[in-house]
Amino acid sequence: MKVVKFGGSSLANGEQFQKVINIIRNDPTRKVIVTSAPGKRFQDDIKVTDLLIKYAQSTLKQIDCTEVIDQIWDRYQIIANYFQISQDLLQPLYQELINLPNHSYKDSDFLLAAFKAHGEKINAQLLALILQQQQVPAQFLDPATAGFMVSDNANDARVLSETYQNLSKWRQTPQLLIVPGFYGITKAGDIATFSRGGSDISGAIWARGLQAELYENFTDVNAIYAADPRIVPQPHPIKIMTYRELRELSYAGFSVFHDEALLPAIEGQILINVKNTNHPDLPGTMIVPEKNFQPQGIVTGVASSNHFAALYLHRYLLNKEVGFTLKLLQVFYKFNISYEHMPSGIDDLTVIFDKRQFTESIRQQMCQEIQKVLQPDKLEWIDDYAIIMVVGEGMRNKIGVMKNITVPLANKHIAIHMINQGASRISIMLGTKKADATAAVAQIYQQFFDE
Repeated sequence: MKVVKFGGSSLANGEQFQKVINIIRNDPTRKVIVTSAPGKRFQDDIKVTDLLIKYAQSTLKQIDCTEVIDQIWDRYQIIANYFQISQDLLQPLYQELINLPNHSYKDSDFLLAAFKAHGEKINAQLLALILQQQQVPAQFLDPATAGFMVSDNANDARVLSETYQNLSKWRQTPQLLIVPGFYGITKAGDIATFSRGGSDISGAIWARGLQAELYENFTDVNAIYAADPRIVPQPHPIKIMTYRELRELSYAGFSVFHDEALLPAIEGQILINVKNTNHPDLPGTMIVPEKNFQPQGIVTGVASSNHFAALYLHRYLLNKEVGFTLKLLQVFYKFNISYEHMPSGIDDLTVIFDKRQFTESIRQQMCQEIQKVLQPDKLEWIDDYAIIMVVGEGMRNKIGVMKNITVPLANKHIAIHMINQGASRISIMLGTKKADATAAVAQIYQQFFDE
């Protein structure tokens, strides 16, 4: 059995729907289909999820929603027209969309979650209708009916353990199951969504719950590449990689596959195949467990991300002071801030953050609190920070990898502000200025792949 997830670009219009239907028909082992909401049809198009967010915000502000409802429904109507679906069949879906403001919600967060989730839900219902019209025995399955249970976090939910047992009961269902991604149901019966792009997570949860042989994730690229194609022209496609290689690369910007979706797959040891809806015969990229994996090269991929910042603290004899780090962590806890890394020396300490969790006000208040509590000789906030990840299972037993990374950067006069090698020895993290990140990725890629 295979669980198959289709991304927003794969379900953006009628032509793409037909490609999805062909993929489903071509392999009878594809038994569970997880849908995303319709994505962009062209560069300046608006995703249905973004329109639903606008719909929710207008509802909360008690603004007339007629125009945005028409925009949303038009996306589904065009797809339905492509397949000549009757208005009688479509009417319940339209009614569900326009009735969203009339439901009772726990608070504004849960209202937003419910509105967003209907992008996936209506798309799944529509796909089921189209398949049924084409004589494919398909059934729409709502997460509430399936027992897809999640935590009480409206827009950043986590799957509950009982979900896997609930989903396992659907393994023997003879019909093709069409299920919406991105959301589940809380114990109180409310809709809660995963983080943005969470249909990948839904697919992985279904794959684990059903003990699928393979989780196929269809998107709009031929494979996961060894570097960002916007930085490196025509980078090498990665044929096979491990869970942890993808996890490390996702941390620094690989966005083809949602990194949180790896946990259910790892727990169930489910193989993942990332493929292209537009070229389904291509092999794509296989993501596999680390056990018995034989790397084909030293480095699998290199990625960079600019959404980081650093806090530099200097204090003489810092290494002799008991409790310094504890006090620092207590300040972070007070402001509900997590940190990424904390490289240190005898008199210096740098803390690296994902700066997306800060407002300017929180940043200033936190720095003032640190100054007050720890009284460092120097405190500096460094906003100009990028992280580069060099990842590969082949690095574990290879001597000289660090030299092959740093020498090309030195030759291009790219300064390295931080180096950190993980305990697994499959990744090396570099900190640079934002302006140097793109050139650094290109140089490292050239060193390990162009040769």
